[in-house]
This record gives sequence, structure tokens and C-alpha cells, in this order.
Amino acid sequence: MRRGIKGLLLGMTIGLIGSLLALSPYGTVFERSIGLGWLFSIRGEIPSPPETVVIAINGLTSKKLNIPPLPRDWPRSIHGKLVDALVKLGASTIVFDINFHKPRSPGDEKIFADSVKRSERVVLFQYLTGKGNPIEDKSGKISGSVWVEQLLSPVPVLSEAARGLGPFPLPKQEAAVYESWVFKDSAYGAPTMPAVALQVQALKAYNQFYRLLKNSRLTQEFKIPQSAAEISDAESLHGFMTGIRSTLSRSPTLANNLIRELQQPWVGQESEEIQQLLHSLTSMYLGRNERYLNFYGTPGSIKSVPYYAVINGPDANTSAKDLDMTNKVVFVGFSDLYDPGQPDRFYTVFTNENGVDLSGVEIAATAYGNLRHNQSLRVPKIENYLIFIFSFGLMISLLIYLAPAIIGVPVSVLAVSGYVIYAQTLFNNDYLWLPLSIPLLVQFPLALFVGLIAQYLQQRHKVKHISEAISLYVPEEVSKALTGNDLIPENINQVIFSTCLATDMAGFSTIAENMAPGELAEFLNDYFDTLAQPLRNHDVTVTEFRADAIMCAWTGDESDIDVREKPILASLQAADAIEDFKARHDAFDASLRIGMETGEVYVGHSGGGGHFVYSIVGDCANTASRIEGLNKHVGTQILATEPQIEGIDYLLTRPIGHFVFVGKTEPLPIIEILSLSNEASTQQNELCERFAKGFDMFMRAEWKKASEEFKSILRSFPHDGPSRFYFSQCQLRIKSKSLSENPHIINMAQK
Repeated sequence: MRRGIKGLLLGMTIGLIGSLLALSPYGTVFERSIGLGWLFSIRGEIPSPPETVVIAINGLTSKKLNIPPLPRDWPRSIHGKLVDALVKLGASTIVFDINFHKPRSPGDEKIFADSVKRSERVVLFQYLTGKGNPIEDKSGKISGSVWVEQLLSPVPVLSEAARGLGPFPLPKQEAAVYESWVFKDSAYGAPTMPAVALQVQALKAYNQFYRLLKNSRLTQEFKIPQSAAEISDAESLHGFMTGIRSTLSRSPTLANNLIRELQQPWVGQESEEIQQLLHSLTSMYLGRNERYLNFYGTPGSIKSVPYYAVINGPDANTSAKDLDMTNKVVFVGFSDLYDPGQPDRFYTVFTNENGVDLSGVEIAATAYGNLRHNQSLRVPKIENYLIFIFSFGLMISLLIYLAPAIIGVPVSVLAVSGYVIYAQTLFNNDYLWLPLSIPLLVQFPLALFVGLIAQYLQQRHKVKHISEAISLYVPEEVSKALTGNDLIPENINQVIFSTCLATDMAGFSTIAENMAPGELAEFLNDYFDTLAQPLRNHDVTVTEFRADAIMCAWTGDESDIDVREKPILASLQAADAIEDFKARHDAFDASLRIGMETGEVYVGHSGGGGHFVYSIVGDCANTASRIEGLNKHVGTQILATEPQIEGIDYLLTRPIGHFVFVGKTEPLPIIEILSLSNEASTQQNELCERFAKGFDMFMRAEWKKASEEFKSILRSFPHDGPSRFYFSQCQLRIKSKSLSENPHIINMAQK
């Protein structure tokens, strides 16, 4: 026991050290510069989005087009030629990562603007400046400063012609770039250039996006144009995007509505491109403003076509296939794959061996690709991040400290290796960035060093203790206890996440009273066999028979939807199976009642005196039993808690209410599961729709209206238990002069 406590303290200490380091600026830099670099290096390059192209201004551009060497001296009419050529080649969105806020030749700008206006697909760069403004007190003394940022748009003739405008600031950390903004809070929430490009590209899905927003009720909070034609300029597009973003930010309910609507069947009936655009837009508007860039590889990983080749046509280095821009989003800017000194360059983990950095325009294209395909790196929430690091330190320390060194060290090395593989796999496949540097380079070496030193000291103490004890006579019973290796049932016990399913046979007492013991045993065996088959069909983990009831559990990881899904399917199959059972037993007219709940339970041996049973114990099992009993009160067959069906959208269900069960203090939302959606009858769908209306009135404490609605339902569906139950509840509340603080919550402890 003392050793276990010491191991626990050691693990908690190393876990805390890692957590504190992760919270510090040094830990952030350490993890980002080393851990993230490892993950990118091991992963290597990945395919870039095929619809994204960089139109590169490089060292050959001025020579090939016979224009001045410096782009700032170019006539802006040349960009008009580029736009016309790109439109002809099929480009769907054109993004210029070039600063046009300083005026040049009005004639050239007019030519450029006309091309931009005709194309209806050009996004132009806004220059973002920032400076500190001093703050003076009443006496004129400077008491502080405030940072102010300002957006400088292109010259008016270009701004008015563009379909969209957006800045593209890049936050630098230690001279490197890791992140980009989607919306810039300090610039009044302005959408950045990649975000604007995605929205312009997604205008082809505007009708579907409008339907998505309307069905999510967002249009009730913010007026949205009914067609893409109404968003014809940069100003209207800016208002559209910032309006959606701010509305969703203010209302988590609307955000949840949007996520739920995205899962509706009509979305799945759209083309793959439209579905992807809807998912990308939803992620963009609901996600974080600042996101980690998921680089595709070294400079040139995103397809790059020379600026001059678009205007001049194919040459020795560029084929006609390279110039096929059909449905492409093109980013125009400085990008020279051979010049380490190119302007607008940024150091990244993929700066190549020749010192060539990624250009700003390629990073902009990367940010767009991340948004378009939901590929931005995901970082766990800070609380989960700290829990993860703390748990790693705790577990690896316990493993090294408590296990013999000959076992603990190699096993811990294997565990750490497994974690590295796991973290790399998540990074490669799910773009999830788990901590790597702190666990591997800080916590593991520290746990290994301290753990082995502690084991050495403990072993010396043990040898000394044994040496002192050897001079004494040791009782035989003690010797047997120390050397015995009898089975200890507790060794196979566990506490694990599960779904508990409780069943009961309505009217069992009456049945048992009218049957002889032998006949009753045969009856029960057939009954249990009938119910056990659906459970086995859906991979039940533990089944426990209790008199006329069954308690069973599906165990696994909390994130595994099968743990919740399989019990539901088993319940529906069991309900069908009991009808076959009734056909075999004419005298049996009772019904099956099922209750389900998810949570942690103890699964293992329980008992004493040398006799044990393998059973399910815990609050989750007790709650499932309480929910099963609720069927009797509300006249239902299959009930579950609301979390049980979360994410399972192919069921016909209806909410039954919030109930406080015996021994509970908090109400639980209970759902009735009627059938699979595709197997539901017209009557079942009608019943659910009408019941939902009455239930909504009940939840709003409109007792008389709800009573009339449930009364109406019972005229059409006289055997519907929930409607009868709530009709009775409404009558009680109409007659009652004193209501509880939450009259819509039903306390079963008072039933």
C-alpha cells in the first residue's frame, strides 16, 4: 500500500511538472518547434488540394512579358490580361495576394478593374497596418497605449469592381509561421483572404447554403440575401460573412441547429462537391478564428503555374494540361521556387534544404485548402490537453515505479513507442496534434530516472528487511500466504464505460401464480432464450439473469458509438422477438419493458465466503432498471436517456420528459424509441408529430392547451400510454394551486 501511494505521488508530481510546463510560454514554444516539427517531418508531404493553383510571379516573369523587373512598376493592365486569360481557362475564383492600395496609372487601373468586374470572381488583397496609439489622461500625460489596426483596401476603382476583399496577416512565432487567421477580431472581425475565397467559391452552392441557414433559423436573427446575385460586390460579401459569423458566435443554439441541419437527409442528396462546400462553410463559420496551418509540403507542393505562361500560353516548361484551370481557385502572387531571397517569404517546418521558404501566396493557398477540406490542424481544448499530459506522466511513472525494472522499462518503452505511433496516426489521418515533446523529452526521461532510482533504494531496503527477518522463525501460515498463487477473483474485475440494458416481464407475478414450478421454469427458459438471441446478435458483453428480468451491458470506449448503438438495435429486435414468443404461448399476454442508460459500471466478481458471481454493479445499472420501471407508468416499451441516442439519427423517437428517479437528485431526459425510421408506419410518424406539439405545450406550462392536445391525440390513438400519462399530468397541474419550481419535471420518487 505504501509503495502504491509513493508511486501515485511520483506519478502525480511528474504529471504536474508536464502540465505546468505545457502552460508556460516555454512549453508552448518547445512543443511547437520540436513536437510539431517531428510530426510534419515524419508524415512528410501530402497531396495538395487539386482545385488549388498558385499563379507564380518569379524571376522570369518580367523577361517573358517584357515588362519592368519590379512588379510595383508593372502597368496594372497586365493583371487585367491575366484575369481575362484565367477566366477563359476556366478558373472559378481568382485571388490576388498583391497590394493595390497605392494609386498608379488611372487608365491601366480602369482596364484591370473592367476585367475584374466582368469576371465576377476576383478577390483582392487588403493591406493590414497596425500601430500603438498613446493614451493621455486629463493632464495630457501619457498613461498607456492601445494597439489599433487599419485595413487599407485597393484603390476605389478596383475595390468597387472586386467580388471580395480580405487581408492575410500571418502571426510569426520565433521567426516562423504556424498559424493563420480566418476572421481577424482586431480588424472588426474582417474575414481574411482565404475565407473570402472560400465563400466566393461556395457561391455556386448558395441556394443550398441559404436553405441550411434558413432551416437552422439563422435567417430569423440576421437578414440574408435570398440569392447569390444579391451579393455582387465586396461590401455586400463582407456584410454577409461578418453577419453570419457574429450571429453564430452570439447564439450557441443557432450553431447547434446548423450542425444538426447539416446531418439532415437532404444534404446527403446533394452532389459531393456541394456537400463538401456546405461542410467547409459550416466549419469555417463555427470554428476558431486562429487555426494551425496544415502544410502540404516543401515550396511548390501546391501546383504552381508561372504568371507569364497564363498570358503567353504553353511553352517548353508549361503544357496545355498545366494551364487547364477548370473550376480551379487560383492565388496570384510572388513565388519563386529557386530564389531564397524572394520577397514575401516565411520560414516554416518545410523550408527546403536550399533555404527557399514558402511564399506568402502559397501559404494563403494552403490556408484556403485547409478551410476547403477541413484540414486545419486540430488542437485539444486546453483542459483536455492538460489532462492528457498529466495522465501520461502519471501512468508512465506508475508503470516504471511499480513494475520490476526488467519488465517496467521495456514495457514503458513499448508504451511510449505506441503513443508516438498513435499520435502520428492521428496527426496523419485526423489532423489532430497531440503533445509529443513534453511527454517524450521531459516526462518519460524524468519518470525513468526517478523511478529506477526509487526502485534501487526500495530494493536495498527490502534486502535489509529480509536480512533482519531471517534470524526469526516465520509462521507456516505466513509462508504459505507469501508463496501461494491461488486465483484471486479481483484480478479480473474492472470499471468500464458501458450501456446497461434492463428488461422486465410485465405481469410476471400473475403468471407465476398460475403455473406449476416445473412449467414456470420451462416458460422462463424459453422466455430468456427468446430475449437472449437478439442480445447475442448484437454482441452483448455481459448478460445477467435476475428472476424474470435481465440486466446486460455492452462495454467499450466512450467514444465508440457501437456501445450505444448495438443495445438500441438489440432492443428493437427483442421487441419483435417477444411477439413470436407470445405466438408460442397463447396464455401469455404480458408485454416487455426495456430501459437503457450509459455510464461507468463495475463488471466482475462479487460475493463472499468463497462464492462469487460475475455481475454488473453501479449507478448506471440501477438507473437502467429505474428507466425500465418507468415504462409501467407511461405505457411504453423501450426507453433510454437522451445521451444514449445522441448521434444515432435513423430512429423514430419522441421525448417522454424529464424524470427524477428514486435516489436521484437531478432529472434525466428520457426518450422513447419506437422503431427504425425507415420501418416506421404512417400512424407512428403522425403520433410522434402530434405528441411533440402537446409535449412542447406541456414544457411551456400551457396546461390547458396541452391537455386538449393530448385529449385529441387519445381520440385518434386511444392506447397511446405517453399521451394518457401527460393528459393526467396536465389535469393534476390544472387542479393544483401550488406548483414546484420546475413543474415540467416529474418526480418518480413521489409516485
